[in-house]
Amino acid sequence: MNALYDIIGVPFGYLMRLIYSFCNNYAVAIIVFTVVTKILLLPVNYKTQKGAARMQLLNPKLEKLKKSFANNPQRLQEEQQKLYQQEGVNPMGSCLPAFIQMFLLFGVIDVIYKPITHILDISKSVIEEACGIAGVDIKNLRCELMTMEHLRDNGDKYASLGESFFSKVSQFNERFTLFGANLGKTPTIHPESWTKEAVILAAIPFLAGLSQMLVSVYSQIHQKKTNPTMQQAGGGCMNVMMYGLPLLSIWFAFQVPAGVGFYWIWSSIFSFIITYALNCYFTPERIKEINEKEKEKARIYAEKHPNKKSFMQKMMEQQAALDQQNGGSSSGKANGVSRSEQNKQNRDKLKEARKRMAEKYGDSYEENDDED
Repeated sequence: MNALYDIIGVPFGYLMRLIYSFCNNYAVAIIVFTVVTKILLLPVNYKTQKGAARMQLLNPKLEKLKKSFANNPQRLQEEQQKLYQQEGVNPMGSCLPAFIQMFLLFGVIDVIYKPITHILDISKSVIEEACGIAGVDIKNLRCELMTMEHLRDNGDKYASLGESFFSKVSQFNERFTLFGANLGKTPTIHPESWTKEAVILAAIPFLAGLSQMLVSVYSQIHQKKTNPTMQQAGGGCMNVMMYGLPLLSIWFAFQVPAGVGFYWIWSSIFSFIITYALNCYFTPERIKEINEKEKEKARIYAEKHPNKKSFMQKMMEQQAALDQQNGGSSSGKANGVSRSEQNKQNRDKLKEARKRMAEKYGDSYEENDDED
């Protein structure tokens, strides 16, 4: 897992170092970093919300197909596949942004856990020596944060590393704060004493949960307004998402340094702003216009590549084949063959396979070898 953090954290480290060089304050750098990453992700968010809006136009047609083929799941999947292909819609298009958000989070966590590496750009050998002075294992993900804490009260022990290391880390310690609270510390609801720092740190996870709640509530209100049918069908699931994600955000923010929770707050706020702006942009009239253009693109592509199947087509075909296989094996008859006849065919196939294996390796084979 540490290797994964290292790989993803390097590019984010360069970005954060550049931003910090202008801000000279870690809390401000996190806000600017969040803005930059959201701008970079804007094309992905645009495509996602465009796909979601187009899916809403398809819902009446999908509901009609479900009623027409309620007793034929395989045919239903085939018709849905044809509809998606004709409309040029990918129902799994929202998976990519979720993956990218998780990818971003791993990078942010590594940058916050390792500020001496990513922000101060100090060599690994010096960091290893500093961790040794602090008595912290270099493999510990929090080793740099713990070393920074140790240096606050034991600065004289780091004299062997040179004045440059001590001055850089000391100055950074002063700027690694939010209203005086160290963002490298992990929030807790059971501090030794409720100091100003303890209150600020404990507030960060709850603010992260509230900001996530803002996004969830707005998404549910918008979904109810634009697609009431789906809202009624998946009401329970939507409620779980609305309350579950904020609670998960709070829990997670109490497990990691406060800087991660602080990032999560601003990430949710900017996500809300972007989502609201895009929803205002994708009016029903504009979506209909976009939908017609996308359908024409899909038609032209299908004509130019008649034998090429999309990833979604392949997935649905595999699922249909699996459903057919499971349905056949669980019913009394499969393709017009009784269960006993099907079992006999399976035994014959097994015998034939064993016979071929015996011939291949020069072993003797007798049919009574298959008898129990």
